[in-house]
Amino acid sequence: MKRFAQYGLLVVVAILGVAGTAMAADHPDECTMKTLRGTYVFAATGHNIVAGVAQPKAIVEVIEFDGTGTLSAPTATRSLNGVIARALVGTGGYTVEASCIGTITFDGPGPTFDIFFSPGGEKVWLIQTTPNTVFQGTATRVSAGPLQDQD
Repeated sequence: MKRFAQYGLLVVVAILGVAGTAMAADHPDECTMKTLRGTYVFAATGHNIVAGVAQPKAIVEVIEFDGTGTLSAPTATRSLNGVIARALVGTGGYTVEASCIGTITFDGPGPTFDIFFSPGGEKVWLIQTTPNTVFQGTATRVSAGPLQDQD
């Protein structure tokens, strides 16, 4: 009977190990460039600091990540100290670390951001790292876009 109990325990441990491996394959914990791909809507608020005075800033922007480190922003609306600008466009690049953090740099001299995102890439939290800004927001994936070739 003792051997039967040991055998049963071994079977349970093996099943749990296989189930854990299958779940890990379905939900990888590590992020790659391909984690960020598709179309996102970015909404953020904060301030630009001009001559020591905080000027309110808000933006809603579409950002398209290509899954290889390049991004484009085909449209945006921004309010800076109450002045509205529409149809803003831009391009840039992004980095991704396995821990699901990274950076965004818009071409230009454009703004830079530190980013933090979910392992599935559905949501991205951004904070602008350009000097004289206090600006943060969230980007939510609205379309996954095509998968790049698989590794």
